Amino acid sequence: MTGERVSTNGGMETSFGFHEVGAGEKQPLVNDVFHRVAKRYDVMNDVMSAGLHRVWKDAMIAALNPPRREDYRVLDVAGGTGDIAFRIVEASARRAHATVLDINGSMLAVGAERARKRGLTANLEFVEANAEDLPFADNSFDAYTIAFGIRNVPRIEVALKEAYRVLKRGGRLLVLEFSEVEMPLLDRFYDAWSFHAIPKFGKLITGDDAPYQYLVESIRKFPNQRDFATMIRDAGFSRVSFTNYTGGIAALHSGWKI
Repeated sequence: MTGERVSTNGGMETSFGFHEVGAGEKQPLVNDVFHRVAKRYDVMNDVMSAGLHRVWKDAMIAALNPPRREDYRVLDVAGGTGDIAFRIVEASARRAHATVLDINGSMLAVGAERARKRGLTANLEFVEANAEDLPFADNSFDAYTIAFGIRNVPRIEVALKEAYRVLKRGGRLLVLEFSEVEMPLLDRFYDAWSFHAIPKFGKLITGDDAPYQYLVESIRKFPNQRDFATMIRDAGFSRVSFTNYTGGIAALHSGWKI
């Protein structure tokens, strides 16, 4: 059991939070976490980020700046509840089309119901599949987005190569993820909040602290900003950059398929 971050050499594929698991064991464990929190996913994100995830997601959509074109296609991965996809469609004046892909059927069910209530079903498609093996042809999408989901993918380097494969030339990758706090004092406060407060709030709200314990540990295991940027470059992307939000609590990574 270790809280040290993994590097570009890998390690997330056998890391379930701070616990080491065997090859192939992580995905079922992660699936169980999200089956348990699916109906309270937004509440979970509010607890994890003190509500700031909404601001960060809006900034992500502003960076994407989806055009008002009906042929603009976005793949939103690990986005089962539709949070990012809804924002993209609305930002395009309901002209863009978003495919929401998630490995977890419970999350997708929540998203499909929300899309129906919002009148967005014509702009959205929900697909249950694995980020490491996308069921789409090469050069299919104008953008690939994933928010707070890449650290739950066992083989991150495989998922990034799949993202590169399905993007069109000129397509853009945007990854929003919790990251390494780079502001003095804030890092200590955030550690205290994460490891002591978040699991307690999770148990109070949902009656179960185990999913929250895994999620805060997974944040600490995920590569820091520079290492993850290197992984994106290694997958073939160009003009790779990242922007820290709130002192590095979260970071938005960007890459282009040139």
